[in-house]
Amino acid sequence: MLAIAVVIATGFGPVVKASAQNVSYNTQPPRPKPPRVANDNQMLVQATEVDYDYNNSRISAVGNVQLFYNGTSVEADKVIYDQKTKRLHAEGNVRMTDADGKITYAETIDLSDDYRDGFVGSLRVDTADRTRMAATRADRSSGNYTVFENGVYTACAPCKDDPKKPPLWQVKGARIIHDQQEKMLYFETAQLEFFGVPLAYMPYFSTPDPTVKRKSGFLMPGFTSNTGYGYGVEVPFYWAIAPDMDMTFSPRITSRQGVLFQAEYRQRLMDGAYQIRVYGIDQLDRGAFAGQPGDRQFRGAVETKGQFALNDKWVWGWDGVVMSDYYFFSDYRLSQYRDPLGSFLYLPTDALSQLYLTGVGNRSFFDARTMYWLSYSGNQDKVPIVYPVIDYSNVLNYPVFGGEFSYKTNFTNLSRDSAVFDPITTLANTNSLCTTTSADPLARTPSQCLLRGVPGTYTRLTAEAQWRKSYTDPFGEIWTPFAILRADAVNASISNQPGVSNYLPVGDTQAFRLMPTVGLEYRYPFINVQPWGSTTIEPIAQVIIRPNETYAGKFPNEDAQSFVFETSNLFSVDKFSGYDRVEGGGRANVGVQATTQFDKGGAAKVLFGQSYQLFGMNSYAVRDSINTGLDSGLDKPRSDYVASIDYSPNRTYTFSVRSRMDEQTWNVQRFEAEGRANFDRWSISVMYGNYAAQPELGYLTRREGILTTGSLKVATNWVVTGSARWDLEANEINQYVVGAGYVDDCLVLGLNYLKSYNYTVGGVPPVLNETYMLSIGLRTFGTIAIGF
Repeated sequence: MLAIAVVIATGFGPVVKASAQNVSYNTQPPRPKPPRVANDNQMLVQATEVDYDYNNSRISAVGNVQLFYNGTSVEADKVIYDQKTKRLHAEGNVRMTDADGKITYAETIDLSDDYRDGFVGSLRVDTADRTRMAATRADRSSGNYTVFENGVYTACAPCKDDPKKPPLWQVKGARIIHDQQEKMLYFETAQLEFFGVPLAYMPYFSTPDPTVKRKSGFLMPGFTSNTGYGYGVEVPFYWAIAPDMDMTFSPRITSRQGVLFQAEYRQRLMDGAYQIRVYGIDQLDRGAFAGQPGDRQFRGAVETKGQFALNDKWVWGWDGVVMSDYYFFSDYRLSQYRDPLGSFLYLPTDALSQLYLTGVGNRSFFDARTMYWLSYSGNQDKVPIVYPVIDYSNVLNYPVFGGEFSYKTNFTNLSRDSAVFDPITTLANTNSLCTTTSADPLARTPSQCLLRGVPGTYTRLTAEAQWRKSYTDPFGEIWTPFAILRADAVNASISNQPGVSNYLPVGDTQAFRLMPTVGLEYRYPFINVQPWGSTTIEPIAQVIIRPNETYAGKFPNEDAQSFVFETSNLFSVDKFSGYDRVEGGGRANVGVQATTQFDKGGAAKVLFGQSYQLFGMNSYAVRDSINTGLDSGLDKPRSDYVASIDYSPNRTYTFSVRSRMDEQTWNVQRFEAEGRANFDRWSISVMYGNYAAQPELGYLTRREGILTTGSLKVATNWVVTGSARWDLEANEINQYVVGAGYVDDCLVLGLNYLKSYNYTVGGVPPVLNETYMLSIGLRTFGTIAIGF
């Protein structure tokens, strides 16, 4: 048997070249990958046998036929080429591969010699982007239009075990028309099937073909419901204005409030991108929001964000939000959080507008930004405006006196219209006691209220330089001396509003604070090596010498309000979380750390320690406007004990325990235990927390609860997730989320349910929020979201 290679001129004239090669008779040779053939107006045919009919100007190729033309290949059992009509007829296991990677399978195919026109019987098409089409017959005309009769379209791969099994989803149409010039697919009398079951019928719809990444047209609709606006249907329209810009119109037609207009404009430039969103509605039923901020005729908002690169180290950008009222986003569920499965959960938070500039070097960092929060609580006059806050830090690349030298600066300027008081006792369940100006010491309110936000203007400039160097002596002891010099310049103009003078001096105040610090850290690691691993036991001692904190509690505290004493900051020179407070006085921090590395994998780490006030004033015992440091365990000469245990036997399990115990009674003041497990098919985490009362901070009773999260891969592509928060003191589950999702290369299906309580101050009962969300994402089609 001979395999014949023939080159045919597609114009006029006979065969011009032919070649033959020996092949095995016993086995059918595999069809080679189609070669890349230049567009030289010739058609290359390879086959086992070639017959010439000179009288009728026909050539028949039989047996493992392969035909190549202009980057396109046709493979079949038999191919007949008519030089007079310039038609090509192939039959038997036909496979045609276009230059763009699209593969067409058929039993018969009839095309012109340039493949422009023809028909295909029993056709199936696989494209390069893994979409598939099938039909009982396909007709192609003008080299542009292909009409699939009784067509089927899907972006899902066939089942490996049973290729005849229906795909996860498919669209069937009496006719599917592919316009290759417009790159559009038109479906007539179509139905959408999931797992072979019809679920939706559409007389007509269209979509860009899979090769299109951006094209103007309607997107998948969305459905929502809410008490305030009733039922809503969103019909998005996408407008591809240019390669670098687009716009999306998403009007939401609601049953109770009319049409909510939504539009988003996006543009990408050479050095960055930005976007603008606008919302607006002329409400038909204001009474749905009676007594609330939404009780108005027109409601709307504008959102914008952008980021641009100045070079490879510097970027600048902005975020901006303006709303007609602070409940607009939550009432219409427009503040969106996308979960990993693609669903939307509506969780309103304070909206932040900011302008920023950030630079990152090899060992340096710079960030400057102005910030404005739009409060969803309605107390806009109590929210600060930051203009600006600037941070810069740098570590020198060369040693100074043999050690590492670093420095950092912080500049903060903010203003607030009204004071923010927080009642912390049952006696002060209103702000009336917080705003008293009585001179009677028994009526002074810092023990009953906290001043969380200071009215007026507050400006602070902080600069800090640090030097440290480590030595290891012949005995293996590690000595690390360090020196720090910090300076703060403060200018405060505090409004004399009722009650404020009980906490801070009102009026204009200028002050300068200097804090020099020297210290020494000592470590002496002992290493023990065993056949199962190695253990390092390391006593640690740290001595810090510095003067008292000047103006302690006399400055506004805006950035150091959060404070928890634990092993993570046991050996911090300054344990305050921000710049507005600075630790002063002599202090010693001591502890012991043990670390074990197991040869078969896994590690364990234990740390236990205590802090001592050696001399001077204890900064953590000083009452400031929000009582930072009080009830922390550091507000006494001998601090509470802190301990932590971290254990990871392997990559599957992780356990950690953190605790703070009273230094006299050893009663547990703070305890957290957390465990995580990650397996191939499921994962789970459980965290238990038990916290003693902190009356100085407003926590009058012990808090205790359990937070659990978990996910289970119930099948290859099915995942079930959930989380719950159980308040053990109230003996109730006050928040839980349950979700299920299916994810693969062609379908994303997500269903989520969220139930939570929103707590507010002032004795207002918590508000129950429930949200259901269903999302269905079809690859190449889009995502449908239904929320209520």
